[in-house]
Order: sequence, then structure tokens, then C-alpha cells
Amino acid sequence: MNMRTMRSTVGAWRRQFSSNAPLLQAVIDINGIKETIIERSDMPLDKVREVLKDETLTVLGYGPQGRGQALNMKDNGLKVVVGVRKGKSWDHAVEDGWVAGKDLFEIDEATHKGTIVQYLLSDAAQIAAWPTIKPHLTEGKALYFSHGFGVVYHDQTNIVPAKDIDVILCAPKGSGLTVRNHFLEGRGINGSFAVHQDATGRARERTIAVGMGVGCGHLFETTFEKEVSSDLTGERCVLMGMLQGAFLAQYEVLRENGHSPSEAYNETIEEALCSLYPLVQQNGMDWMYANCSTTAQRGALDWAPKFYKAIKPVVADCYADVKSGAEAKRSIDLNSQPDYREKLEAELAEIANQEMWKAGKALRPLRPENA
Repeated sequence: MNMRTMRSTVGAWRRQFSSNAPLLQAVIDINGIKETIIERSDMPLDKVREVLKDETLTVLGYGPQGRGQALNMKDNGLKVVVGVRKGKSWDHAVEDGWVAGKDLFEIDEATHKGTIVQYLLSDAAQIAAWPTIKPHLTEGKALYFSHGFGVVYHDQTNIVPAKDIDVILCAPKGSGLTVRNHFLEGRGINGSFAVHQDATGRARERTIAVGMGVGCGHLFETTFEKEVSSDLTGERCVLMGMLQGAFLAQYEVLRENGHSPSEAYNETIEEALCSLYPLVQQNGMDWMYANCSTTAQRGALDWAPKFYKAIKPVVADCYADVKSGAEAKRSIDLNSQPDYREKLEAELAEIANQEMWKAGKALRPLRPENA
């Protein structure tokens, strides 16, 4: 494990286990807070196959996450069927090699066949499909999520699983495309896991086995509630929403002060994504600072607290809206409208047509690796 020693406050250790050994876990200690981490060495692929040998893994939905997880499990030698409505997603599944009547079915039939049902439809589609799949979730089965939205906000979704099934979660920390691409590259992706309901006494083992089967490199434990609140906050803030807002704000200030589109784009986005952020990913923010000029270091150290002071209240407001269910209600209301797809495509087109991203589209092909 290439886990960096984080000063004297963090210690980490690793153990190697055979596939027949009991599941033990690495423990990390960060400022006195201990967490368990489950690695591939704790649940290697032969043990995954042993745990899941009598299971049929039904993946409902063939969007990015459903596709990535289904293909990874199939390539790992697990028994997988896909459940999807006929249309674009069905056609995409056929193109990927799934065969109608063999391992590709309509949602209700696929759910009936599955012993572990991976509910990977969109949140809005989960609400609509719940009356269809619920009767097929019979005693001893497992209902699997990669996002706890439907269960946590059950007062709005009406998704309330029966007490005689396992309710479990594995949430890869990346898009479905990343889950698949990392797998094909021989890598993995970090993920969280949770057991909301253990009716069989095997829920934890099932969850971890499926988590490794879908391509996770290591897993940390959470709850459905914490996964939802952290995930929704992250998407709205630093992972997506705040990122777009910050990029656009700096780009516009530079352009308003006479900088060319190429200069504004390079100083706002290109250098961040291609040069500096990879250093943060490798060894942390201090490592990135240490590998920049003293002038850059001084400016960043002076301005970071100002941004922290401005941004933290916004993040706190966002988190409060997530916890209250207000964000869930907004998502359900808007994403359930019949013209949702058209409105979404219009909003995405508005972003794509911003000068900032037009500059990116023109400049990316000029990167040295693309020349």
C-alpha cells in the first residue's frame, strides 16, 4: 500500500491474508481518530468469488455507474445479469455484449432472478421503479445501493425495504466511467461501504465482496446517512458546483482586465488540472506548495484563509439544506418532470457555450501529448 506517512499524527499498517483467512482490517489513526480500511489483500478475488458463488448479481440500470460495475463484475468472473428498459440503455448493453434472454432482461424479470439486486437507476428512476421491484425482493435477498438517497429520504421516495432482506451500500468514489477505466487499467478506485439492514447475518461480507468485485481498491466504512450528506455536499461544492463557479469567476476577472482567452484559460484551468492538482493528488497540498515558486507559495498562503472565510459559510448552508431534505426535494421535483432531459441538456449547453470552455475545447488538442 502506497499510503503516505502524514507527519507523526498518522500511522498505518498492512497485513497480507490468504483467501481462507478471516477478514481483518488495516487501521489508520488520524489525530487520534481511528478508522478501519479494507484492502484487496483482505478480500482477494478468489475469496470474492467464493463468497458470491451462489449469488446472482442483478444490476438495474445501465447508466455510467451501472455499466461500469456490471462489466467489472462480469470480467471478474461473477454471475451478473442486467435489468433495463428497452431503448437506448438496452441497445448500449447489447453493444457491450449482454445477451437478451441470457443475461439481459427487463427490470422486473431481472430483479426476480437476482439474489443481490444492485439498484443503480437514477434517484428519480428508483422512485418510479420501486413498486415494480419491491415484490421481487424476497426473504434473504440483498438490496444494494451505490448512493443512499432513496433509503435516507424515504419520506419523499417511499423506498422502504422489507425487514427480511439485507440493505447494503458500496459507493465508488468516482463516476461510473472512472470505475470502468481504472479497472481496465489494472487499477482500482476507493469506495465506501455501509450496512443499513442485516437480515441474513451475511450483509457485511456480501457488501465487501461486491465492493471488491466492482473494482474498488480499498473500502472505508460509513452509514447510509453519512454517505448521502457527504456525497451531496461534495457534488454541490468542491467537486463540481464550487469548481465551476470558482473557475468562471477567475476567468471572467482576467478577461475583464484585458487578458486573452488562451491566457485566462491556461492560468485558471489548464495549469490547475494538468500541473498543480496532480501534485495535490500525489502527496497533498503542502507538497504542491513546496514545489512552486516562493512567490506563489506566499500568495497562496496569504489568500487561502480569505477564501476559507468566504467559502465555509456557503458550504455550511449547502450541508444544512442537504440534511434538512431540501436538496433532495429539489432534485426529486426537477428530475421527475417529463421535460427534465431537455432542460438538463439546455443547462449543460449553456456551460459548454461559455467562452471559458470554448477556449478549453480549442486549446486541449494543442497539448504536447495531442500534437
